[in-house]
Amino acid sequence: MHIGILEDDTDQQALLGLWLALSQHSFTVFGTVALMLQGLKREHFDALLLDWRLPDGSGIEVLQWVRNNMGWDMAVLILTACDDESTVVQALQAGADDFVVKPPKQAELLARMSAAARRASPGGLPVLRLGAYEIDVPRHILCMDGMPVAMTQKEFDLAVYLFQSPAKLLSRDHLLNKVWGLNIEVDTRTVDTHVSRLRKKLSLDGRRGWKMSPVYGYGYRLDRVDAIEPSLI
Repeated sequence: MHIGILEDDTDQQALLGLWLALSQHSFTVFGTVALMLQGLKREHFDALLLDWRLPDGSGIEVLQWVRNNMGWDMAVLILTACDDESTVVQALQAGADDFVVKPPKQAELLARMSAAARRASPGGLPVLRLGAYEIDVPRHILCMDGMPVAMTQKEFDLAVYLFQSPAKLLSRDHLLNKVWGLNIEVDTRTVDTHVSRLRKKLSLDGRRGWKMSPVYGYGYRLDRVDAIEPSLI
């Protein structure tokens, strides 16, 4: 999983990062609420680990922003030094999947993180194979003809969504909301730019069994142009 950490204490940052790395998770650390909110607009996360109190706000503010703008598909855990009932209730009512009391214990933290992620994305598909393409969703790797393709996070997110929606007519607004999130301050030209890059990077012109077609004035459609069938491992 790729995990976003909101924590201002440098020792705690290092400890959490070490635990996640040992469990083969990737992560990005943010020291303030403002920095994490910026990061959420440009980077995809499978789960968030949020400290309760920060110098410029609280993890609850980030949690509420995520639920209002990105929905409920992302697992969110709250880290707090307070284990009183009112704190726990406040976190859960705000939309947290679980909470961990400081100081955290390694095995418990990782187990709660994994359990929350399973609940948030039930039935998630680890690797998607589609002819010349193989997409490892948890590791954020897309290979074409067995070779990894260099992509930005949003290009990867868009590619995953398109390949999971074959033969569907998708409007620019729909793609913008699904990939970039609701209320994000970007326009549909961003979608056009990313689709154009994907078409070139992934050769989505039919040569490898898939073709990206624009629909004038509306959006895009990704079609399979041979007998390739998606399979999962």
